[in-house]
Amino acid sequence: MEVLLNRYRNLTVLLLAILAQLILLAYQVKTNGEVRLIRVWAMTAVMPVARAIEAGRGGVSRFFSDYFVLLDVREENKRLKSDLDRTSMENQYLRAQLETADRAKALAIFQRQSQSKTLAAHVISNTTDSGGKIVIVDRGTTSGVGRGMAVITPTGIVGKIVEVYPTAAMMMEINDPRFAAGVISQKHQVAGTLKGQDGSVAIVDDVQNEQVVDPDEMFYTSGDDGIFPKGLPVGQVTLVRPGKARKEIYVTPSGFQNGFEDVLIIVEGVHAPIPAAPLANQPVQIMAPPPDAAPAPVAPLPTQPGPSTDADRMLDQYKKLGEAENHVYGERGKGAPDYNFRATPEGKAADTQKPTPPKQPNR
Repeated sequence: MEVLLNRYRNLTVLLLAILAQLILLAYQVKTNGEVRLIRVWAMTAVMPVARAIEAGRGGVSRFFSDYFVLLDVREENKRLKSDLDRTSMENQYLRAQLETADRAKALAIFQRQSQSKTLAAHVISNTTDSGGKIVIVDRGTTSGVGRGMAVITPTGIVGKIVEVYPTAAMMMEINDPRFAAGVISQKHQVAGTLKGQDGSVAIVDDVQNEQVVDPDEMFYTSGDDGIFPKGLPVGQVTLVRPGKARKEIYVTPSGFQNGFEDVLIIVEGVHAPIPAAPLANQPVQIMAPPPDAAPAPVAPLPTQPGPSTDADRMLDQYKKLGEAENHVYGERGKGAPDYNFRATPEGKAADTQKPTPPKQPNR
């Protein structure tokens, strides 16, 4: 059999192919298919490959599309961030300009209302003075500025002029350790010396432990130093405690509250009184009613001709007893009146003693 198959191999393969084709034709006729089987086989064999190729092409296309979109988004983010930074810087600049304008306006109003002759100046830079607080202002001898002049803001003192040049001057701040000025408390009128120190607070020295200074009390310039006129605000007490030899008083300078880019140099100072300290409990002032709403007068209560209560009747009785006996209540040595005394209608004393019964004879 094997020899026969080897001899007729080609014929056997041809017969098998014809048989398979006949079976497939019969299957196609049975299923009423109009598409050729060879095409079905081809589509079935090609579709997985075509699907894989399409998936790869779609993935590559989406990748490049997303990549370019991300590039656009990145550029848009950069542009938006740049615009946001620019807007933030513009807001800060405008806010600084507004604050500067407000300070300049407040400075001008204070300068017009101040009795002292002042000169407006602007702080232009700081110095490199070691251990000190020195700034440079844009006013000098050509503007009438001299050494030792006081420098203030609308909220308080900030320093004094220590060096003068033709177009500039150096100002020592009050928190410089070398600074000193005479001050006085608002409430208790305690005099002391304001001394600067590193940091945001200053100290008031030369105050005895027996003297009274309250927390939150304001200090003003006393005018004793010959630099600052009397009555300028200095600062508020933040801490007060007894020390070894003198009282320790720490003050927060009020002139530094809103910064001091713009200051006033006192050319001719005028002393002013220390403002009165506010009272703890101030009375409430009530205005009088308007004329058309005046309250109606209240009718007086009817008075009764005689005593109305037991206490009133007893008081009236004691009063009559005192008048009848010429007794004055409260005098020393008089003793108490005779409460058994009876007054007659004529005002004479009546015999209030009971008659003694006759003695019975002894039996």
